[in-house]
This record gives sequence, structure tokens and C-alpha cells, in this order.
Amino acid sequence: MAQETSSKFDTIESLTKEADALKLRLEEERQKLNDVTIATVADRLDVINFLTIKVKRHLKGHQAKVLCSDWSPDKRHIVSSSQDGKMIIWDAFTTNKEHAVTMPTTWVMACAYAPSGNLVACGGLDNKVTVYSLNTDDDVSTKKKTVGTHTSFMSCCTFPNSDQQILTGSGDSTCALWDVESGQLLQSFHGHSKDVMSLDLAPSETGNTFVSGSCDKMVLMWDMRTGNCVQAFEGHESDVNSVKFHPSGDAVATGSDDSTCRLFDLRADKEVAVYTKQSIMFAANAVDFSVSGRLLFAGYNDFTVNVWDSLKCVRVSLLYGHENRVSCLQVSPDGTAFSTGSWDYSLKIWA
Repeated sequence: MAQETSSKFDTIESLTKEADALKLRLEEERQKLNDVTIATVADRLDVINFLTIKVKRHLKGHQAKVLCSDWSPDKRHIVSSSQDGKMIIWDAFTTNKEHAVTMPTTWVMACAYAPSGNLVACGGLDNKVTVYSLNTDDDVSTKKKTVGTHTSFMSCCTFPNSDQQILTGSGDSTCALWDVESGQLLQSFHGHSKDVMSLDLAPSETGNTFVSGSCDKMVLMWDMRTGNCVQAFEGHESDVNSVKFHPSGDAVATGSDDSTCRLFDLRADKEVAVYTKQSIMFAANAVDFSVSGRLLFAGYNDFTVNVWDSLKCVRVSLLYGHENRVSCLQVSPDGTAFSTGSWDYSLKIWA
């Protein structure tokens, strides 16, 4: 018996050594192809000057920390959710509240508009994703439907290309794809070892891939049809709070508790840029790109929004406006403005 155990250990040890050797060889091959850095290529580009971004609207009405927001496809409305257990639909032009829905739980951590703009989904510490219909004259809260349930809190959600399906990420370390009508689980995605904090869909028309970021410091790329992880990126030294595809679909930006934002290139299969300064010591909670992809907006725990030149890897603007951590940030669908939500109970529209 003892002999059998020791031979098993020998086998595991030799396999581990073999795996390490293969990893080294892969890294060597990768380095051979890694001929030039993104900053070197960007040398010939002009520096971005004269960014005049200011607060244009201030949305007040939540009674607690704002945790999540999403723009409507109509480019005018915003849904936000808060620790006060309320979900509010705002008119971003007039700052009026069009709907205020009381949730079954506080800490509503995720909310998202459907592509049609007729539905919103939300969820949080109740472990559920609930969908509300907006195109009714009745009270919105009467038209609600629980679609799926995780075994831990729901941290993020999005509708992949239609109103019929919803994709969720959870503290149970999985992502899941649900059918909105039947509530059936269509696909589950297992690969992270800790809480999934953020996900984003690839911007292609077919849209069969999405990316997720987790407290296990990993960024994983998934095939929605098979449920398989097709690419994995490492580099962050702490929780990954936010992931966002570059508009080209060829790279992903991330924000992390290690106070850096990073850019991972899908074709190079590696990290190609780090956005950081010695003076930044706080977590990056939310990231999003300008429509061209040249600017990367990031919201931090020190109440600021940093604007980075994604190619030159330098900060081009530092925006002050909130009185507590910036918890969510999103560029509007037409790229003319972006919204931030904060623990100071309010949202701001910048342009």
C-alpha cells in the first residue's frame, strides 16, 4: 500500500515538473513573438491634450450607496440600483425619475437594460436575477419575473444580443446563461475559483464570446455555446472588479483591487499594457472605453475618475466630482457622455 502511494506521488511530481517545463517553453515561444510594445508603437501618435470633461447632470434620489447602473439603448435613460433596495429609471436629460421599484433585497448589485429597452434585469444578495417589464402603464413592480437563481449573490448581469436570454455572474464563482421566458438554465460556466465580479460581451454581431473577471485574480474568456473557457489571462495581483472589451473586440481592459488597470490582447494572448501611477493606491472599481477605444475611463475608491490614453499608457485627465468611491461607470451607447455611480448615493453624467 505504502509503495503504491509513493509511486502515485512520484507520478504527480513528474507530471508537475513536466507541466512547469511546458509553461516555460510556452513563455519562451511567446517572448520570441513579442517583438514590440504597445507604447513603442504609439510613440508616433500625438498626445491627447485639452480634454474638457465636466459634470453635466447630477442624479439624486437614492438613499444609500449606488452599486450599479446601465444606459438604455435609447441613449437617454439610465437604470441604477442601490443598497437602499431601490431600482430607479432616470431620464438623463431632465434628471427626472420615471420609475422607482422596491426590490426584495438590499444591496442590489447588478442591473441591466435589455437590447429592446423594454426590460430591465437586476439582482444582488437575494441570489436571484429578476426581470421587470417597462412597457406597461401599470406599476413596474407588478410585472416582475424571477428568471434564475445562483447559490450565492448575483454580482453582474447582461442580455446577450436579445431579450430572450440573460447572462449572470455570481459569488458562487460561476456564470450562467438563462432563458428569460422559461427560467431554464441554458449553460453554466465553471472555471473561476472565487467570486465572479464582472462580465462583458464581445462586441461582434454574432456575440458568442464573453469575458469574466473574478476575485481569483483571473480574467477568463468563454464560448457561450459550449460553456468552455477558451482563453485565460493572469497578471493582476488582487481581485478583478471590472472587465470591458475594447470596441475592436481584440482586447479586454480590466480594473482591479491592486490599483491598476490592464489591457489583455486576445491575439497576442497576453497582457500588453498596464495603466498605473505611483500616486494611485486605491482600487479601480469600474472601467469603460470611449467609442474609438483610445480613451479608457476608470472609477476608483479615492472618489476620482482617471482617464487614460489606452495606447500611450499615460493618464490624460483626472476628474473629481464624487464624495465617495466610484462604484460604477459606463459610456453612453453613442459615446457622447458617460455616467458614474458612487457610494455618495448619487450618479453623475459627464461630457
